[in-house]
Amino acid sequence: MESLLRAVALLAVLSVGLFQRAALMNRRSTTSVLTVTNGQRWGTWMLTGMCRDQYFAIGFSTRVEAKQGGGDNTALNGIRLICGKDGKRSLTYTVESHSGFWGEWSNPQYCHTGVLTSFQLRVEGQQGRGDGTAANNIRFRCSSGHVLEGSGLDWGVYGEWSKNCGHGGICGIETKMEARQGRGDDTTLNDVRFHCCAVPKQ
Repeated sequence: MESLLRAVALLAVLSVGLFQRAALMNRRSTTSVLTVTNGQRWGTWMLTGMCRDQYFAIGFSTRVEAKQGGGDNTALNGIRLICGKDGKRSLTYTVESHSGFWGEWSNPQYCHTGVLTSFQLRVEGQQGRGDGTAANNIRFRCSSGHVLEGSGLDWGVYGEWSKNCGHGGICGIETKMEARQGRGDDTTLNDVRFHCCAVPKQ
């Protein structure tokens, strides 16, 4: 019985992995890409994580490393979109571009109704030889007008809001990540952009 349970658990893990990889490589048609102007410059753009057709981001969670005292701070490490269909939470899954390296994932936050349609990024400026953290936190605006804020840290300032998805909502994410720096200063997540999809015609 125990071996059967282990086999079932392994199958479940493999199924989730395959599903997430399929979501990552989804070639869904998009209408626009949302960007902000205050992202930091380090790192490279990772693969795009996409919700499946007819699914949109109805919520999100963030991976944040707590303040390290005299250690190397990285703040915001990763962002996950929670994809749902028709605003329902009964059948959801997450997509991401890169999960980051350090910190803990927050509890999910959801739009009261509707989908995510725009965002605002909190970024710390360049610190010279000091300890830089780049992106610290994120806010999203829902199609209902409700604003959600991540569990990030308070260094830096929020920039301007991105443009709005219009008729539709956020359906994909792409993050700019700096690799591990070894003994150097780690910043991890530097910038993010989101893909918009239109509501399918009935």
